[in-house]
Amino acid sequence: MTIALILVITAVLCVALAGMIREAPWLFYLLAVSTVLILIAGVYGSIGGNWWKPLILLVRRCTLALALFTVVMYIGVLPKGSKLGMRMRSVRAELSIIAWILCMGHMCLYLAHYFVRAFVIAARPNLLIAFVVAIALFVLLLILGVTSFTFVKRRISARTWKRIQILAYPFFLLVYVHLMLMLAPSALSGGVSGTSASVDIVVYTVVFAAYLVLRLWRYAVDRKAGLFTAGGVSATDQNIGGSGEDASSALA
Repeated sequence: MTIALILVITAVLCVALAGMIREAPWLFYLLAVSTVLILIAGVYGSIGGNWWKPLILLVRRCTLALALFTVVMYIGVLPKGSKLGMRMRSVRAELSIIAWILCMGHMCLYLAHYFVRAFVIAARPNLLIAFVVAIALFVLLLILGVTSFTFVKRRISARTWKRIQILAYPFFLLVYVHLMLMLAPSALSGGVSGTSASVDIVVYTVVFAAYLVLRLWRYAVDRKAGLFTAGGVSATDQNIGGSGEDASSALA
């Protein structure tokens, strides 16, 4: 249940720190970058002791970034007029960028590892498929992450930005596929690790399935209320040129 606990704690902290994140996002970006650098230094033996090793679970295995992306996903289904919805939409892009930085650290470490073990991966179908999915995720993450920055949003047209935003949906779908490919072999192996992996599969499946249901419900409600344009994009998502509660993220 470690994954579920991290998801809950992350969601609570995002709500509690929303005001601080909105006022000083650069502080959290710097913290995310520093965390990735500490992890890399630890992995390559440049840091002694065990104090940095919790980052293996949180960052190297992408647990924290995925938890942040989950919060970003669920912000999209919150009622737009609710206090919680307005509070969290005001930091949606910032949370996406923090998650993006942490996820890039995870991907750089693992993709480098995959390239070194190319022959081993080629001999194991699940790893080969997971690697191909990881490459696709890496490309999508670069595109979506860069366009989450306000200064980039201001330099592209609304139509282009909305088309890029649609890529968030295949991104989240591929994240789920990648998770299943990585967890399934352990789950099928049995033992303690197999039980842990099985629990993680259940948690992630519930989280993604619930999001799918709620997202479709939110779309139906917004469409009925006339909040969608002819292109099918939420009217609040058209405001891409600044901060505030209506500023959305390409990763959302």
